[in-house]
Amino acid sequence: MSHPILNQRFRTWWQPRRGLAIAEACVIGLVAALSAVLLKVGSGWLGTWRVQSTRLLPVWLALPIVGLVLGFVAGTLVERLAPEASGSGIPQVKASLANVPIRLSWRVAGVKLLSAIVTIGSGMTLGRQGPTVQVGAGLAAGMSRWVPTSPDHRRQMIAAGAGAGLAAAFNAPIAGVLFIVEELLHDLSGLTLGTAIIASFIGGVISRLLGGGSFDLNLQLVESTSHFSIPEIPFFLVLGILAGLFGALFNRGIIFSIKCYQRLHISLPLRVALAGFISGVVVAMLPASFRDNTGLREYVMTGVAHPSVAAIAFGAQFILTLVAFGSGAPGGLFAPSLILGSCLGHIIGVFEFYITGGGSPTTYALAGMGGFFSAVSKVPITAIVIVFEMTTDFNLVLPLMIVCVAAYLVADKVIPGSLYEKLLELKGITLSQEIAVEGALTKLTAKDVMQERVETLDAEMSLEEVMQAFSRSHHRGFPVVEANKLVGIVTQTDLLKIRERNLANDIFLKEIMTPVPMTVTPIHSLSNVLYLLDRYQISRLPVVDGRKLIGIITRADIIRAEADHLNGDDRKPKLRPEPSYVVYQTRSPSIGRGRLLVPIANPETAAILLQMATAIARDRHYEIECIQVILVSRHSSPSETQVRTAKSRRLLRKAEVLAKKWRIPLHTQIRVTHDVAQAILEAINEQHIDLLLMGWKGNTSTPGRIFGNVVDTIIRQATCEVVLVKLGKTHQDAGTNRRGDNRNLSQTLSASPRPPLSASPSSPHSFNSWLVPMAGGPNSRVAIKLLPALVTLGNNPKIRLTQVFKPSQLQPNMAVLENAIRELMRRRKLSSTVVGIPVQANSVAEGVIKLVKTEGYDVVVLGASREGLLQQAIQGNIPEAIASGVESTVILVRSAISS
Repeated sequence: MSHPILNQRFRTWWQPRRGLAIAEACVIGLVAALSAVLLKVGSGWLGTWRVQSTRLLPVWLALPIVGLVLGFVAGTLVERLAPEASGSGIPQVKASLANVPIRLSWRVAGVKLLSAIVTIGSGMTLGRQGPTVQVGAGLAAGMSRWVPTSPDHRRQMIAAGAGAGLAAAFNAPIAGVLFIVEELLHDLSGLTLGTAIIASFIGGVISRLLGGGSFDLNLQLVESTSHFSIPEIPFFLVLGILAGLFGALFNRGIIFSIKCYQRLHISLPLRVALAGFISGVVVAMLPASFRDNTGLREYVMTGVAHPSVAAIAFGAQFILTLVAFGSGAPGGLFAPSLILGSCLGHIIGVFEFYITGGGSPTTYALAGMGGFFSAVSKVPITAIVIVFEMTTDFNLVLPLMIVCVAAYLVADKVIPGSLYEKLLELKGITLSQEIAVEGALTKLTAKDVMQERVETLDAEMSLEEVMQAFSRSHHRGFPVVEANKLVGIVTQTDLLKIRERNLANDIFLKEIMTPVPMTVTPIHSLSNVLYLLDRYQISRLPVVDGRKLIGIITRADIIRAEADHLNGDDRKPKLRPEPSYVVYQTRSPSIGRGRLLVPIANPETAAILLQMATAIARDRHYEIECIQVILVSRHSSPSETQVRTAKSRRLLRKAEVLAKKWRIPLHTQIRVTHDVAQAILEAINEQHIDLLLMGWKGNTSTPGRIFGNVVDTIIRQATCEVVLVKLGKTHQDAGTNRRGDNRNLSQTLSASPRPPLSASPSSPHSFNSWLVPMAGGPNSRVAIKLLPALVTLGNNPKIRLTQVFKPSQLQPNMAVLENAIRELMRRRKLSSTVVGIPVQANSVAEGVIKLVKTEGYDVVVLGASREGLLQQAIQGNIPEAIASGVESTVILVRSAISS
């Protein structure tokens, strides 16, 4: 079996499934636990080295220097390698889960891990729990990029990684799950809960084992039993209120600190180095017990600390955390919140003991930990469960509930909203808008939006039949079926294989198609479909039930459905746009032999296009039909939508003035439509148009399109002659440096009695020198027939007919040029000098571009059939290459085709 087929089947196999999601969650939990243990061990080892350095150097010198140097190192790592790794990391995870384009990857996770080790080891009062959340989420995001998953699946895995990181950091798997639901994802679906539980459980268990513990979950944080009685409820309420007030003050201080650092206008490494230096100076002035944050927390919780020590610890931790976090140092707020809460709870517990003679300062310290954590992070349930899981003390549950809920209510009343969302708002990110957009993509499925009528090709079709199918249709690709089963897909890009692989023309479709294409099922959400389209850079996806093809869905279908949703129309999108509707129309006497249609949209180019149309109409005795198209939303009917036509009517009246001057019958109309190409095609059929003249940009950025969405459709489906005009730039003194050639065939044709229809003197475009490449095809003759009319736009125009031949040809065949000149000579109205000179070049585009640049031609006229355009998609888009490579006007002519 070929490698492409194996690759396609592997990608299809890896599409989101419940079993794979569970397996991925297990791996994420394991890796998150390993990273959490590494962060704990690494920061602990570096912190121990920092404390031991005080034995070699004076404390007032060692701690500031270590803080300064390590802070600078941590800031440099983040700034140079992954700026997304600054701060705690939880706001970044929250934003990523809300579909904000903030990068989460293995690199971000690695930099976060290393920089957090250095930051915490430097002595700054920040925690490792917040970083482990981002590390776990980053590892999960990197894994989801490695395998093709849907956006919803990816978000679930990122959330599971974040929960596993928190569970591993606290040894609290239940808290990891609740944190996902309460703060990050707000999702209670079965798959989300299942993957979060699995990842958090594995993360917590592995962290316990590698951290020196066991599977026994009855591991108490302190060796004491909590006590609770009814008379203590008022004291716990006071503790909750104070925790809420100080927590709100703490959050406001965080925002203030960040803004102060921003006003300094210094780089991240210098900010973090400054924070490390200040932390080292302050800690050097405090007792030795303050140099180890974990030891300080346990010292306070044991109840042996004096209230004054707890008060000093609270003040120092409060200020130093604001200084450290505001700098952007990679570290979290969970551990500082726990220390601050334990200090506040200890003080209240000692106060209660002095008044009632009962109670336990340890109980108050533990309840204060949960209360302050709840006030800062606004996650009361997670706060209760974290402290409970760390202590496994059921006597703590009621005090924790009282304190955490009271603290949350007070803090949210003082400063409403999440701290993490406020941190994102400082960076200009608002999550509510992003979440609203995601809802539109998850509401509809592929079955709701897909096109049920699908044009298919048979795998046994010949290349010639495939080319004919493409030329008859406006589609850029077709599903390929065999025995009514989907076996592949073919696009215009696949046609390039004919040239790249030097394939013969008698091959079958199955030899150039893409086998085993990526597909979706009817129940896939639009977000899943859009993710696959973007991941594999494709424009369409077949919708299959088993292997049976039941529809096809494109990017345009999704965009249309999204627009309808945003406009309040949640119905199933219409498969086909409604017919266009004429809202304005003027008629002139029908005295012409045929009709010429001119769509006008740009007022700057409308005058030149109308002059060209007038020249052709005079020559052929045609009437001119001038059309303006107004686009409306697909959720509204063109016949029922109110539109303003004042500007369009003014432009059409200018066309009427010009036509009246040259005595050309001119009709006008304004159409309201869902699709510009459809409106033009309807006008061609209704008004029996013989020739369409319209503007062309000269190139397109639309994948799979030759000329652009509208022009591609027109050139494939319009039954009349088509003339595309790409207007060039100004040419001063054009046509002055013409060089002769020994092989030229020149004739000066007879003068016309009719005066030329020259372009306006104020026009920036020149039409004096014309270059017409000839290949001998039928559309070259169409170009020759148009020349006598078009050259009247210039003054004393000169025409060069040329044929490009390769250097390997010793003597070019001049019959084509001779026949073209004779045909022009039979046109008695032509008043121009015509020369026929061949040119050597490796390709038509190269030869034409070289001629225009060296001899300065004003206009290039190209002839191409509809089938020839498809051939150009295989051999290289000659018209686009010429139009992009020259600054002259380029006119592309395509003959009429049978309907």
